[in-house]
Amino acid sequence: MNLALLFDEDFVAQNRVVLRGRRLEHIKSILRVSTGDQLPVGRVNGQMGLGKVIKLTDSETELVVVLDQQPPTPLPLTLILAMPRPKMLRRILQTSATLGIKDIWLINSYKVEKSFWQTPWLSDENLRENLTLGLEQAKDTAMPRVHIRKLFKPFVEDELPALLKGKQALVAHPGTSAPCPTHLNSPTALCIGPEGGFTPYEVVKLEEAGCQSVHLGPRILRVETAVPVLVSRLFDACL
Repeated sequence: MNLALLFDEDFVAQNRVVLRGRRLEHIKSILRVSTGDQLPVGRVNGQMGLGKVIKLTDSETELVVVLDQQPPTPLPLTLILAMPRPKMLRRILQTSATLGIKDIWLINSYKVEKSFWQTPWLSDENLRENLTLGLEQAKDTAMPRVHIRKLFKPFVEDELPALLKGKQALVAHPGTSAPCPTHLNSPTALCIGPEGGFTPYEVVKLEEAGCQSVHLGPRILRVETAVPVLVSRLFDACL
């Protein structure tokens, strides 16, 4: 935790917060702060700054906070991701938040197992927890938005064309002829399929909606590896 992310419910006054649970344990066990110490803090969807510890007990810590710094610039990326295996979903969400992705769409695909959609990691509480961990790692405060679409064809035909408007739209798919571009740094939409990739039918539908198929070379990557590799290739801000 490189930054303690603060939520509205943490504030007991305009410039005072009380932290408990995971953040308290990290502050005590990992950061090993004492009364009078300062640590980086940031308010969700707001500014960052420093918090001074004025009270520290086994059950809570109270900080006086000064928030006077802007968070990092978000990546101009819309990430459209076929629903990954639940054990990967947590890591991908955290990684995406750490990289500065603010718009995430989880969609269906033929190779996505129906059981994946039943995972508790899709609950609002668990989504917020994993996105929070990613933001704290990166020292960021802008909470990403996660959209869930369980039907592929209605999403691609009815919503995707408007979502891609004004963006360079890409679908990462092994075996295509065009390599993934670099140095974009402009509004972009990136579609990544499930393990094994999108089906040929799905690739055609994505291309009809406005996507260009690109590849990363002959190696087939896991989704959790493909996300940071593709994003770092596309955007100089990740270097």
